[in-house]
Amino acid sequence: MSDLRSSIENATPGRRIWPWIAGLAVLVLIAGIGFAATRGSDSADQAAGDGDPVRGGTLEFALIDYQRSPDPHWGTNYAESLIGNNVTDKLTWQDPDTGEITPWLAESWEYNADLTEFTFRLRKDVTFSDGSPFNAAVVKANFDQYVRGDEKLGINPNGAVLLPGYLETQTPDGYTAVVRFAKPLASFLQASAFTANAQPGFLSLATLKLSAEERTDPTKIIGTGPFVYESWEEQVKTVLVKRKDYRWSPPAIGHDGEAYLDRIVFNTIPEASVRTGSLASGAIDATLDVGTTDEAPLTAQGFKIIHRGVSGTAIFFNLNSQLFPTNGIAVRKAIQLGWNREAVKQTVLTDSYSVATSVLAPSVPGYADYSGSVLRYDAAAASRLLDEAGWTPGPDGIRVKDGKKLVVKLLGISNLVVNKPAYESVQQDLKKIGIDLQLTVVPIPDYAAHAGNAKAEWHITAANRSRNDPAVLNLQYSPLLGNGAYVTEDSTGVDVAEVTETLGKLELTLDPAQRNQYAKAAQDLLLEKYALVNPIYNPSQVIAHADYVHGIIFDAQSRNHFVDAWKSNGK
Repeated sequence: MSDLRSSIENATPGRRIWPWIAGLAVLVLIAGIGFAATRGSDSADQAAGDGDPVRGGTLEFALIDYQRSPDPHWGTNYAESLIGNNVTDKLTWQDPDTGEITPWLAESWEYNADLTEFTFRLRKDVTFSDGSPFNAAVVKANFDQYVRGDEKLGINPNGAVLLPGYLETQTPDGYTAVVRFAKPLASFLQASAFTANAQPGFLSLATLKLSAEERTDPTKIIGTGPFVYESWEEQVKTVLVKRKDYRWSPPAIGHDGEAYLDRIVFNTIPEASVRTGSLASGAIDATLDVGTTDEAPLTAQGFKIIHRGVSGTAIFFNLNSQLFPTNGIAVRKAIQLGWNREAVKQTVLTDSYSVATSVLAPSVPGYADYSGSVLRYDAAAASRLLDEAGWTPGPDGIRVKDGKKLVVKLLGISNLVVNKPAYESVQQDLKKIGIDLQLTVVPIPDYAAHAGNAKAEWHITAANRSRNDPAVLNLQYSPLLGNGAYVTEDSTGVDVAEVTETLGKLELTLDPAQRNQYAKAAQDLLLEKYALVNPIYNPSQVIAHADYVHGIIFDAQSRNHFVDAWKSNGK
């Protein structure tokens, strides 16, 4: 497993790199030349032996979620990021198997020794679907609004957390963009390829001038991507049609020219049985969010199952370090030790998923395995911790301390089919050691409504964060950014400065060995020293599709791209 710097510095055939020293700044130039995509068994549909791609046809695709706005900068659920990625493009592409950052709209890039300045040399043949040019001025306008928002237009600063310390984008010429930060941001190279929530896909200057309300008209969302919006019906469907002059896919995926499909219809179907039934009847061609109990029957019926684990964090229980009783480290450690991971694996998960052995997914550079230490099942050790902390079993089996029951309230999201059954398995095991885990698992809009009061009302927030970079830990847990465990000076026994400094080091270097060291220290702190998080399982995006569907790509954030997708029946 490699990270950004190792992939950059170790040249591969067909790619040239020239490191040099100029004054005090060390610049690394990356130049990309097209190469065939590497497609692992879990990262893309294997089209080998399927014949030449067929042009034309409509792909009917089902999702559990719906797109609440066509604006890619705003969207925070999987449906929104998936659709937005097919309307917009990024500066760079991240290889889903190696983590390598390779060219896309940027042909090459440089960065200074301090990792505060990143210079991108842009392609000169890219246009938006309205015919306007993609250039350095557009990059500047997008990043400025993405990070700072625009209060007059009702545009939120959606990129402020992803790009902390953003200062400006300079444009020394029409096709050179220099992105500057107030402090080191090693993860910015990966952010330039980011395709998950509130992603930085490029929008035309005309779109950037529109208000949030005006951006609910999908025909006004203008990107450089292989598809354009035809229509959007909230909670029903989104329809994309092929852009006829597209020719700048990432060289890494090996696709030349326009998309093969004429149209994609993204259908919102919340019920798993209806999604499965629609696929079996031929009403749809493919569906995301396949139920775990449906994988084997669909395979037996001749449908193909493809999947990729979501890079970033595991599905986690973030433990509120301020709210009683999870403000006590004994309770937090008992929650880590008190549930049977093998039971979740055997009764809830399929081979498309895996039990979490760290807060980081195994695909992320710097991942370390804690299955033999704090992330093991040891009910006896968990009970001893609670005994020593003064929690005594009550008449109903739930422990009590100072007249208060050991009740832990969890807020979770129902958007992934495995979430609720996995949480219920944990709930059953924790009850055996005297912890009353109370579950509230709801759709994303309801989750978002509750999350505003999470610090004061919820002991656990359960979710995950997609990002194929170890700096996802800084993004999620730093007291200066996401602060997922609500660490403040009031958090009992937690050193705020230590947490901030340890996580912040992930942004100081792209040296692979040093970055792995910092990632290990961050995981040690979050999992072992302070027990701020209880990872549950590694999520996966699972698609079932008809055997005539080919070429669906999973990217490094496990979002799907359809520029290379086609149907052998041509319909």
